Amino acid sequence: MVPVLGFEVGKIPVPGIVKLKIVSTMEARIPMATRDQKYETFRALHERAGAFVIPNPWDAGTARILTALGFEALATTSGGAAFAAGLRDSPDGLTRDQILANAKEMVEATELPVSADLENGFGHSPEACAETIRMAAKIGLAGGSIEDASGDGKNPIYEFGLAVERVAAAVKAARECKFVLTARAENFLHGREDLDDTIRRLQAFAEAGADVVYAPAIPGMEAIRRVCASVSKPVNVLMGLKGATFSVEELAAAGAKRISVGGSLARAALGAFVRAAREMKEKGTFSYAAEAISHAEVSGYMR
Repeated sequence: MVPVLGFEVGKIPVPGIVKLKIVSTMEARIPMATRDQKYETFRALHERAGAFVIPNPWDAGTARILTALGFEALATTSGGAAFAAGLRDSPDGLTRDQILANAKEMVEATELPVSADLENGFGHSPEACAETIRMAAKIGLAGGSIEDASGDGKNPIYEFGLAVERVAAAVKAARECKFVLTARAENFLHGREDLDDTIRRLQAFAEAGADVVYAPAIPGMEAIRRVCASVSKPVNVLMGLKGATFSVEELAAAGAKRISVGGSLARAALGAFVRAAREMKEKGTFSYAAEAISHAEVSGYMR
């Protein structure tokens, strides 16, 4: 739904003349919620019945669009942010400061709770993870994730004991900051297709105090059911990958609490961009414009 547009009347420095400023209903809403209120709202989403979708914008504009469309919380995507900056989504891509600056733009663009992809905490030590959580809370984020991927091509996943220590340190910082912590087990994104080890890690992360656990790219509905049945905390499931076509209803029935889509919205947008550019270059035509969102609709979502 496009936000209903209203009008704001204001004087300009010419006697007897007024100007009309078009404003979206988003601008006319009640004052922005505090970070503590966003934290409480975000926690409550994980405690109610059923599953909810937390889509992944990659900048302030896409955050505003998803807010206007009626989603209840948002999550950043390191992939989408990296692509927008002309970088690969890799450990050598965006720095912690860049990731947090990108997240801050989204926090300031919406009244919804925002959770951030904080990668591996931007450091190998447990204290690095804790410091990243404190910095994330300071810019207004309601939550964020720490993963057990090391960034080392030879040893891509942290040893079990260190992985748990890192989550425990992040949990301690999250409790001090009122921050919803998601702990990620990355085996399946790094060629380690070991569901037993993934579940062992998620169970340990939950026991260490993580609020949510998440294993991206686990293979198929039976694996999703097994993960959800094996842990005591809410489970985030990733959709938006090729072949992963389960519905919200199906995932909720399997035990999932939260459904994110990673960088798939960014890739979908870039896919449309590339198709349009190829049409211009290879065919010399511009039919892609028929599928484009109108300037007026885009403007309606923005400030």
